[in-house]
Amino acid sequence: MSNLRRRELITLLGAAAAWPLAARAQQPEKARRIGVLMNLVADSPEAPARVGAFAQGLSELGWAIGRNVRIEYRWGAGDTNRYRKYAAELAALAPDAVLATGTLSVAAFQQVNYAGPIVFTLVSDPVGAGLVESLARPGGDITGFMLYEYSLSGKWLELLKQIAPGVTRVAVFRDSANPAGSAQFGAIQAVAPSLGVQVSPVNVRDAGEIERSVAVFARSGNGGLIVTGIATATVHHNLIIRLAAKYKLPAVYTNRFDIIDGGLMSYGPDRVDQYRRAAGYIDRILKGEKPADLPVQAPTKYELVINLKTARALGLDVPPMLLARADEVIE
Repeated sequence: MSNLRRRELITLLGAAAAWPLAARAQQPEKARRIGVLMNLVADSPEAPARVGAFAQGLSELGWAIGRNVRIEYRWGAGDTNRYRKYAAELAALAPDAVLATGTLSVAAFQQVNYAGPIVFTLVSDPVGAGLVESLARPGGDITGFMLYEYSLSGKWLELLKQIAPGVTRVAVFRDSANPAGSAQFGAIQAVAPSLGVQVSPVNVRDAGEIERSVAVFARSGNGGLIVTGIATATVHHNLIIRLAAKYKLPAVYTNRFDIIDGGLMSYGPDRVDQYRRAAGYIDRILKGEKPADLPVQAPTKYELVINLKTARALGLDVPPMLLARADEVIE
């Protein structure tokens, strides 16, 4: 073989050896996978805002859906069996991290023995529910963003009495399968005597039960409703608003969108913002931080929203001081 041909062969062999390295260098980065278990139905009015806030938060941190991150959504709709089913589906996909909404959603992942990192949103008492060791030092593989302390629940009853002083009986919507329900009801019950109010729990597992319970409650006068932030109340929020209007029952909600859709008054944290903030924790976990080192965060702001049109329809005069405190007034 001539020197020329030998040099050509060496050049070709060198190029061939280098080609796989160059090809690997040009390969797109591996997409990380996030599993998301929501406590709503996919067509809930709140769903697009929550999904959008989470996606925006990831985007601002350099994550592009479909390029370097993939998101698998499942919708629990406040149903314990659906939570367990979808938690098992998501766990089988071996996601790099999970975003779980609500106590029952997180519990479902524990029941299917998912061992990866979990960031939660909208959990009322993560310590009491046994999800974390403490707010400052969660321990384990779970951390996230709590919804509110149970003591806030008494505030809903105080606000209801301010806007509807004649109310002496209050039905409190709760989910008996959710441990947060009993604690919230207990906090409301604790302040009821000082306000001259008798409170009773109403379980809301499905639409039929809601209709029957409200109809029975409304047979006696001077009634009002407290609609806590449980998933089933969110799923059936339009029905609850219609029933409150039908039976002339003043009602306090925890979600702003209930008031946009015709509810009387709401008081609670910005739920959508928790998904934007959760994106930050997911980002930090995907980059190597441990949930145990990320403290559980509480809401930083609570919003009071009042619908004056609904108040007028119920024959209520909203006290000026209450209007002055409102963050938003819908005419």
